Amino acid sequence: MNCQDHLYRRTDPSLVSRRWFLEQCGVGLGTMALRDLLGGGLATAASPTAAKGGNPLAPKAPHFAPKAKRVIFLFMAGGPSHLEMFDNKPQLAKFDGTLPPAELLKGYRSAFINPDAKLLGPKFKFAKHGQSGTEVSELLPHLSRVIDDVAVIKGMSTDAFNHAPGQIMMSTGSMIFGRPSMGSWACYGLGSESQDLPGFVVFSTGQKGPSGGNSNWGSGFLPTLYQGVQFRTGGDPVLYLSNPKGVDRNIQRDSLDAVRQLDEIRLAKMGDPEIATRINSYEMAFRMQMTAPEVMDISREPQHIRDLYGAEPGKPSFANTCLLGRRLLERGVRFVEIFHEAWDQHGDLVGGLKRNCGDTDQACAALVQDLKQRGMLEDTLVVWGGEFGRTPMVQGGADGRDHHPNAFSMWAAGGGIKPGVSYGETDDLGFSVARDKVHVHDLHATLLHLLGFDHTRLTYRFQGRDFRLTDVQGRVVKELLA
Repeated sequence: MNCQDHLYRRTDPSLVSRRWFLEQCGVGLGTMALRDLLGGGLATAASPTAAKGGNPLAPKAPHFAPKAKRVIFLFMAGGPSHLEMFDNKPQLAKFDGTLPPAELLKGYRSAFINPDAKLLGPKFKFAKHGQSGTEVSELLPHLSRVIDDVAVIKGMSTDAFNHAPGQIMMSTGSMIFGRPSMGSWACYGLGSESQDLPGFVVFSTGQKGPSGGNSNWGSGFLPTLYQGVQFRTGGDPVLYLSNPKGVDRNIQRDSLDAVRQLDEIRLAKMGDPEIATRINSYEMAFRMQMTAPEVMDISREPQHIRDLYGAEPGKPSFANTCLLGRRLLERGVRFVEIFHEAWDQHGDLVGGLKRNCGDTDQACAALVQDLKQRGMLEDTLVVWGGEFGRTPMVQGGADGRDHHPNAFSMWAAGGGIKPGVSYGETDDLGFSVARDKVHVHDLHATLLHLLGFDHTRLTYRFQGRDFRLTDVQGRVVKELLA
């Protein structure tokens, strides 16, 4: 009896349950959703063997041969000042203490700055470094030594001028909460090469967590299997990873097997992809109990490697986290993101930048150097940057800068990025991009390209529309490609 016959022959319409209808009349809508989770929604990217294996995080083939296999994003949350670190502006120093041109501020929206704010000259000296002759601030002596391995992007721009929307924009391509993050898209498209660790791992090391919160690493409308898993830098890597007293591995395994059998019965009946996520999460947590403590123990690293990063076992720091990030990447984690929210210098610009660069510069440079000496930089993409830059105008008395979306700097290394180049240019005051603008959407398109994806084809259908990381914009910045 087919669906149509069944509907017509029932005399009591109330006997037609919604569950029956979804199971029998929609060609199994739940089954279709499960197929999408297992790779069917990415028909042009997912390998057939990944779907047949029943593991949604199994490695998948991208659209074309990738340059990068993994990513580590060093997210300097708060908005680092490009004018003190990467974008030398002698003219800004020349006009220090004067009002900016009126036409410069026409239509400009700021977060807090006064309309009559005067220009503030750079507070640190710049010098050229490496064979590339890239200009870098005296704040970054360690990065200066590896600058020939790095591409500095000086023409970045974004749409947001406050922290939470700016961070969400950088993380998900939209200022609207609820979109999938970069790491989630990467895991959705590529799966993970690690069976014992999450595909997407997140750390937070700054004065506080990121203003955009967990949405920075959320999976949005993608199955929650692809969301980032936040690791701690001390104690258990993940809360409740250790068994309570009286529960050993055998008891836990028996309990998980019983739960899994019930979940699989429910999954077969309902086809809900979140049930598959739950099964995978339980099994991943069980395996992580054995693998995560070893991965998080940096005392296993040689002393000269710990010294390279400035890492100290048992002392949580940005340096420790960068070293942990490298250890995770070695073990097949697809995407690692480190948030260091400390860069919001509305005042105490000089003191704040000295502290922040003192906390991060050595470890960032060490990560590039360490990956290179291990032969991993070729296919590991390292990205450094915040959600926006800082204004050329002063805020907070004599020593501070406001949020600035019009122009800021980032850098990237490895994974197919052209080394030793500076791309983009701002105007004489560092206010707007004058040449070779790179919008956040362009950055995302370029990162996905390096991972082997056409950003217009890596999509997920939600609420009747195909969504992508770059929304309806974005171009691959070919000038940044090696």
